[in-house]
Amino acid sequence: MTDDLLGRHRGVLPDWLALYYEEPLEITHGEGRHVWDAQGNKYLDFFGGILTTMTAHALPEITKAVSEQSARIIHSSTLYLNRPMVELAERVAQLSGIPDARVFFTTSGTEANDTALLLATTYRRSNTVLAMRNSYHGRSFSSVGITGNSGWSPTSLSPLQTLYVHGGVRTRGPYADLSDAEFIAACVEDLKDMLGHTRPPAALIAEPIQGVGGFTSPPDGLYAAFREVLNERGILWIADEVQTGWGRTGEHFWGWQAHGRNGPPDLMTFAKGIGNGMSIGGVVARSEIMNCLDSNSISTFGGTQITMAAGLANLNYLVEHDLQGNARRVGGLLIERLRAAAAQVPAVREVRGRGLMIGIEVTRPGTDEADPQAAAAVLEAAREGGLLIGKGGGHNTSCLRVAPPLSLNVAEAEEGAAILENALRSIR
Repeated sequence: MTDDLLGRHRGVLPDWLALYYEEPLEITHGEGRHVWDAQGNKYLDFFGGILTTMTAHALPEITKAVSEQSARIIHSSTLYLNRPMVELAERVAQLSGIPDARVFFTTSGTEANDTALLLATTYRRSNTVLAMRNSYHGRSFSSVGITGNSGWSPTSLSPLQTLYVHGGVRTRGPYADLSDAEFIAACVEDLKDMLGHTRPPAALIAEPIQGVGGFTSPPDGLYAAFREVLNERGILWIADEVQTGWGRTGEHFWGWQAHGRNGPPDLMTFAKGIGNGMSIGGVVARSEIMNCLDSNSISTFGGTQITMAAGLANLNYLVEHDLQGNARRVGGLLIERLRAAAAQVPAVREVRGRGLMIGIEVTRPGTDEADPQAAAAVLEAAREGGLLIGKGGGHNTSCLRVAPPLSLNVAEAEEGAAILENALRSIR
C-alpha cells in the first residue's frame, strides 16, 4: 500500500476502521491459497479475508459462475422469483439438519444474526436473550448488544436484555480446573440458577467455536446439555455458524453437530465462507419460527442472483472435493505441527482449535496475563516471512488466528507452520 492510499483511507474512513500492520498492505490479487500486494510481494494466506475465502482465491468454478450470471442478470430483489436463490436455499435447508426448514438470505453474518434475533424474540414474545461470555455476533445495534467481548462492544445501549452465560471458554474462568464432565455440569447448574432469577428468555445464541473470541470452545456436549434445560422452558437455541459452518472444523459440517445429542438448533445463522468472498449470509429456522412475522418484509440485496450463483458453485466445489475431509486431515497435521513449535516458546499459553480453525494464545511467560504487544509482533513477523494470519481473543487481542482456505495442501501447511514457528521464536 502506498502512503498516498493510506492517507486517503485515513482522510475519508472512520478512525475505528482497523487496519492490520504498522505499514498496512493493499492486496491486489490472489490465486489458490496465495495473495499478492501492490508491491508484488507474495503471501501464503492463512486468514482468508476473515474466514471468508473458504475454498480458494480466484477459483475458476466460481469466477465462471459469477461471469455467466452477470451476463444474464445481476439483481432483481426478493420481489421476483429467483431460481439461484431457490436452488441454494434448497441445498442449505437440506444440509442444515433442521426439519421443515426455511431459509432467508442476507448480505452478512451481522444481518443474519439480527434476523435470527428478530424471529426468536417475536416468536417467544420476549426481548431477553442469553449469550455467551467472550462471544461476538456482529457490529449492528442489536448484535453488539449480545456480544460478550468488550473489545467489540462500543455501547452498552441495546434493544435487548442480555444475560451472559458461562461455558464458551474452557481454559479460563472459575471452572477452568474442572474435568470436562464437571465443567459441563457446573455450567448447566449456573444456567439453571440464572433462569430462576429472570423472566423466560427468548433464546440462547452461541457460537460452537468462538471466532473473534480467539477460537475458544467448550467441551463437546455443553450445548446439548444446555438444550435440555432450554427445551424444558421453551427457550430457543440459535447456533451462530458464521465462522464454524461448511466443514471448517473438519470433524463436522456444522459446529453444532459436536453438541447435537438433542438434535439440531431451532435457528442457525451462516455467512462468510459460503460466498467465498461474495456477500452472503442467512438464517435457517423451522417453518413455524421463520413464518412468525405478521408484517411485510423483503430483502433488496439478500439472495441476489450473482451472489447465489457464487454460493452454489462454491458449495458444489466444497462437497465434490471433500474439503471438510481435507480440513480434518491437513488441519490435524497443522495443529500438531504448531503445538510442537509452540512447546518451545514460553509465551504461548495454548494452541487450540479443530480442523482449519486454530488459535494460538500469547501471554507473558509463566502467567495467564495477555500480551497483545507480543501477539502483534508475531503478526508482523509472520507477514515479513510471507504469511498472513489474524488476531482475536477476549483478553486484549492476544490470540493469533489461523484459518486458511479449506483446500490447503500439506506442503502449504508445512510452509506456513515453519514461517509461524520462526515468528513465534522472535518474541522477546
